[in-house]
Amino acid sequence: MAMAEEKESTSIPLSQAENGSTDPEDPAKSPPSSPNSSTRKACCFVLQSWFSKKFMTGCVVLFPVAVTFFITWWFIQFVDGFFSPLYERLGVDIFGLGFITSLLFVFFVGVFVSSWMGAAVFSVGEWVIKQMPFVRHIYSASKQISAAISPDQNTTAFKEVAIIRHPRVGEYAFGFITSTVILQRENEDEELCSVFVPTNHLYIGDIFLVNSKEIIRPNLSIREGIEIIVSGGMTMPQVISPQERVARPNERIPMNRMV
Repeated sequence: MAMAEEKESTSIPLSQAENGSTDPEDPAKSPPSSPNSSTRKACCFVLQSWFSKKFMTGCVVLFPVAVTFFITWWFIQFVDGFFSPLYERLGVDIFGLGFITSLLFVFFVGVFVSSWMGAAVFSVGEWVIKQMPFVRHIYSASKQISAAISPDQNTTAFKEVAIIRHPRVGEYAFGFITSTVILQRENEDEELCSVFVPTNHLYIGDIFLVNSKEIIRPNLSIREGIEIIVSGGMTMPQVISPQERVARPNERIPMNRMV
């Protein structure tokens, strides 16, 4: 009899198990969350969002500064390394002295090459370099790039910044006018401009012969055009205005423009 009473006391009716018992793992039967917990979650979410935004803002601001200082420091150490070993042998240990000496060396090289004697010596050295099988290709490519940004605008440098319609109607491409050619036809001659459109920064690109009347010449310098292409368009000005059209000797200016 005692065993039967213990079984009856420990057994749970089916109706009580269905109605009174709660499953802690069932979210539908779990007790509702308190207002304090929901407010705490909202505050945590706002703080997390605010922290991530401010952190990304700091990264965006400090990234170009860090890159600028890193490249500048590397450049100073690189240039300083040319003459610093010479000063170390002389017993002079002053940081930056080799960098200043390198800048003065480059300046005096420019002065020397600008003279007729320096130009002659430079032409002889250039002829020797062009006789080397592999080195001459590297030298020619690097010389074309340096000639494009050179202050002495010679025949091999970029003439003007150009905007042409490419590759389809409604799309434009930045390029540089390198030369002008006359296309002889039966009816009349057509003036074409050789426009170099870079496809990989400055050293690889396509050449297009475009009618000079169809080229848009923006009011941008060569250096500004190079900065736009190298930066991927990030230094693009918000407003681009074409240059004023200069009348040719045989071209008449309309009366409305003169007024």
